[in-house]
Amino acid sequence: MPRFDHFVAIDWSGAATERPGGIAMAVAHGEGGAPVLVDPGPNAGKKGGWSREDVLAILRDELPADTLVGLDLGISLPHADCGAFFPGWADSPPDARSLWAMIDRFCAGDPHLSASSFVDHPELSAFYRRHNGREGARFHAPGAVHRRGRFRVTEERQAALGCSPYSNFNLVGAAQVGKSSLTGMRVLHRLDGRIPVWPIDPLPPSGSVIVEIYTAIPAIAAGRRAGTSKIRSHEELREALSALGSPAPAGTGPIDDHSADALLSAAWLRIAAQDDRLWNPPGLDAVASTEGWTFGAP
Repeated sequence: MPRFDHFVAIDWSGAATERPGGIAMAVAHGEGGAPVLVDPGPNAGKKGGWSREDVLAILRDELPADTLVGLDLGISLPHADCGAFFPGWADSPPDARSLWAMIDRFCAGDPHLSASSFVDHPELSAFYRRHNGREGARFHAPGAVHRRGRFRVTEERQAALGCSPYSNFNLVGAAQVGKSSLTGMRVLHRLDGRIPVWPIDPLPPSGSVIVEIYTAIPAIAAGRRAGTSKIRSHEELREALSALGSPAPAGTGPIDDHSADALLSAAWLRIAAQDDRLWNPPGLDAVASTEGWTFGAP
């Protein structure tokens, strides 16, 4: 395993606006100390907050050496269940990197690295559940035993922890991750291989690496139940960080859950990265290049 000096967690958003309120970034230093939020700086403008382009610029040009980056989004779509991302469609890409390229190409005209053009594609929309009751005929896998849509292998493993994962083909509801995942895949494509994305890329012996995270997993590691994983006060955050052996940043009273997720996840990455088992979950090789994996899923 590579040795990391910094641990960055990014809570993501798929909202089709320039500066979605749901993006937060935190960093924990390998030598210890409290995780801290990263300020978006003067580029944030009057509305404040991060844009996806801001995050892309940091990942591409400003990331400290030997940084483990956790992105709270799905880095791919289900493939193993049907043998294809889009079964029956002749142009279904063969692997995750080809999928990223296709999404970015189809959405080249969408502003702010959003992805509306992809989900509204006349053929691909059949695989999505969209707003206003528009559920595509291919949203469910043939013979599906539940009505929550298609899942990757890693999402089935998340459920084994007590989590309630959503299908990346679902675009409806406050907890949906489909839009976040698609916009995140555009960012990953535009990095153009500058940072390996595990496990779609092999884990390098050194340097920076990007992994997919699911913020409920750090919360569970900190002793919280999956159903009550969201943290909304500095006091709750301090308790959770203490359970991970980490100091907490200064503050009292309310904290938004995006910031709390990023702070807790950065501290968790610092300890989880040392666990060889998390880098080698059973069944990984069969889906690494297509579906990817959530770091920390069993």
